[in-house]
Amino acid sequence: MADYRVYTIGDDGHFINSRAFSCDNDPDAIEWAKQLVDGHDIELRSGPRLIIRLERKPK
Repeated sequence: MADYRVYTIGDDGHFINSRAFSCDNDPDAIEWAKQLVDGHDIELRSGPRLIIRLERKPK
């Protein structure tokens, strides 16, 4: 298991929230993180390593 963190990115580009979780691998963590995309972009990281940036769903 690896530790991951999802960061919610505000309109000004700064992190406004975060949530930590553990997952077996990067692809599983990406699928889990996709569920959190709503009105803001998010970044998925494992420690200092950026896994993916997911863009908000269009309104």
